Amino acid sequence: MICLNLMSMNYIRKKNIQKISGQLLAILFLGLLSECRSKTQEQTKGSNDKAVKDLVIKEISHNGPLDIEQAENLIESNAELQNIGTINWSEYAYKPEVNFRIAYWQDEIWLKYYVSEENILAKETNINGGVHKDSCVEFFISPGKEEYYNFEFNCIGVPHVGYGKARAERVSIDPEILKLIKVKSSLGNQPFDEKAGGHEWEMMIVIPKACFSYDNNLIFKGLKANANFYKCGDDTSKPHFVTWNRIGTKEPDYHQPAYFGNISFE
Repeated sequence: MICLNLMSMNYIRKKNIQKISGQLLAILFLGLLSECRSKTQEQTKGSNDKAVKDLVIKEISHNGPLDIEQAENLIESNAELQNIGTINWSEYAYKPEVNFRIAYWQDEIWLKYYVSEENILAKETNINGGVHKDSCVEFFISPGKEEYYNFEFNCIGVPHVGYGKARAERVSIDPEILKLIKVKSSLGNQPFDEKAGGHEWEMMIVIPKACFSYDNNLIFKGLKANANFYKCGDDTSKPHFVTWNRIGTKEPDYHQPAYFGNISFE
């Protein structure tokens, strides 16, 4: 009888130990599963954060001379619409609706911007002045090397163009060369104070190769480059900093070639 009781007690102990061991294994398994899921989510988030956009720039086929109106019609019918809609800094949450088209023809890059925003401002009239403070669109491009060009235009077409490796190393392109850029804005070319109430405007830009004055042998056809496209308005009532390809800095800074997307010219 005593032997039977001892056997029963040992059996119960064994069962309890097996039960506890099973529970511990289950807890351990669930913990490992949760950790794996967390790591996967972090890796996925990191992958998305580092996502780089790619854009193929079409070549326009046309024989004979072209004026800016003809160029505008050709880009409308040949180049796809792209969106500038990434908010990188939550403290600047206002996002105007901004799209663009880009193409090239012979030794010219063509850009057309389409903007819808609450407030417009155009005070700067000097070439290479502070156009970024106005309602402004921008195109930064590194033609296959460390240095890059920053093309900036306020909404009445006044340009600011620089060259260098970083924000602190900019060299302004000669204003006489920049006068070769052709610009057509639906807002005209005269300065004005801020206007509220919602506005839509378009701008056609023709940039000749001569503006890439530190790359005299530059050929657009077949070029692999890096670039980003921006919209800003530092001194408007709703300052904003919107980008095509994301930027991972803590503060707004467009001079970040490490965050340029990939572009290739047909």
